[in-house]
Amino acid sequence: MGAYIARRLIATIPVMLVVAVCVFLLLHLTPGDPAAVLAGDNATSDQVAQIRAQLGLDEPLWRQFGMWLWRLMQGDLGESLFWGKPVLDLVLERAEPTISLALTTITFAVIIAVSLGVLAAWQAGTLVDRLIMGFAVLGFSVPVFVVGYVLIFVFAINLRWVPVQGYTPLAEGVGPWLERLVLPSIALGLAYVALIARITRASMLEVLAEDYVRTAQAKGVATRPMLTRHALKNAAVPIVTVVGIGVALLIGGVVITETVFNIPGVGRLVVDAIQRRDYPIIQGCILIFSAVYVLVNLLVDISYTFFDPRIRY
Repeated sequence: MGAYIARRLIATIPVMLVVAVCVFLLLHLTPGDPAAVLAGDNATSDQVAQIRAQLGLDEPLWRQFGMWLWRLMQGDLGESLFWGKPVLDLVLERAEPTISLALTTITFAVIIAVSLGVLAAWQAGTLVDRLIMGFAVLGFSVPVFVVGYVLIFVFAINLRWVPVQGYTPLAEGVGPWLERLVLPSIALGLAYVALIARITRASMLEVLAEDYVRTAQAKGVATRPMLTRHALKNAAVPIVTVVGIGVALLIGGVVITETVFNIPGVGRLVVDAIQRRDYPIIQGCILIFSAVYVLVNLLVDISYTFFDPRIRY
């Protein structure tokens, strides 16, 4: 296992290098000049050129990439063009809201989706199954921002059950912290629930058709232990796989959700950086998101051995 983990970690190096090249070229080849934005509308061409020279934007593209990559290898993600602070410090300042939103969303999505998927598989072909799958299709089809605005209108504005927008740090209490994260987690997790529920149902249907499940039923094993201890555990590998794959969906949704609910997280930082053409922040955040996605997939691969003892690395 240790050798496998080491090989996987080494294999992430070329992956992250390709991501770095793509991000750097994509941002620098798109229209727009951060020096002009930083200088303001009334700046002269000489002033813009001076700012470009200070930022190193007048250097050849290959040299800019080489300097950025060298700093990156030293753990330096660069310095924000507009905030004037290291990118890593800005990300760490915004990390708590994003991590909180991600954890609550994953917890909500996995618990609800697995329960619905198991129920749909157990009641396959019935009205319950069709209702759950219809809900899954609807949840996967409606954009996150639409769900977010509907939830705000219904539960925050009309019913006044929860605050409209914003974020309360965990240090100020679990209650206020959760109160601010309920609606964002539901809005972000709805598509996640739909994806996991459909995979759970498909995996459970395969397992429920196996001989050992019919044998357990014939011996009089109760429905709940049969579904959870026997069927769900053996159907867990595809479910865990789609949970890991869905992290990409979660990362993309965080950017939109934090904007809709005015949460000062990393996603909101990325949106502000894109609007201001702040290259270092955009590059640093995308690299961090990519590293998190690679790490999550590694953890998913390792978890296979706990659900299926036949799997060995």
